[in-house]
Amino acid sequence: MKIKKIALFLLAVVMVLSLSACAEGNETAENGGNTDSSQSNTEESQTQEVSASEPDNGTKDNKILVAYFSATNNTEGVAQKLADGLDADLYEITPQQPYTDKDLEYGNSKSRTSVEMNDPDARPAISGSVENMEQYDVVFIGYPIWWGEAPRIMSTFIESYDFTGKKIAPFCTSASSGFGSSDSALRSAASGAVWLDGQRFSAGASADDILAWANGLGIN
Repeated sequence: MKIKKIALFLLAVVMVLSLSACAEGNETAENGGNTDSSQSNTEESQTQEVSASEPDNGTKDNKILVAYFSATNNTEGVAQKLADGLDADLYEITPQQPYTDKDLEYGNSKSRTSVEMNDPDARPAISGSVENMEQYDVVFIGYPIWWGEAPRIMSTFIESYDFTGKKIAPFCTSASSGFGSSDSALRSAASGAVWLDGQRFSAGASADDILAWANGLGIN
């Protein structure tokens, strides 16, 4: 009997020691798992913080200006539709001395417009100016066709600012004349700019047609 009791006692001791060792092993494993999880969460948090602090390198929309000269309001209508469609700023090129109906008598060789267009060096003065021209990435310039060219006041405008690095997109209005080389003098005066293909519109051009041309230039 004594031997049997001793054997049972020893078996009980062995079982207690085994259970204690297993419990300690499980605790160690669990603690190790929690440590790894904590480190992983910390690293992920740090990665997220670094990513959040990095600057956004995506391209942003260009800042656009639509500047126009309109003696009879035909170009003005096209310019307004263009500015509205592109969410652009609008600036009217206003002559210091407004053009009268008599000034616009194209058949009169002595009219103001005839005299100006016969003189390549004529530079009619402009009233006012564009504030912070440097902020614009793209400048649309609009004008009527006079004697197959842009009015001389457009040369005054182009020569008044530094367009280096900017994109310039010309457009014009006329009853019948095409765009042609109407922008040649302006292009020469803005040699530092990226000059885009121009377009001629009728006074009643639709917003869809105007924006189809503008969006086809790849300005953004």
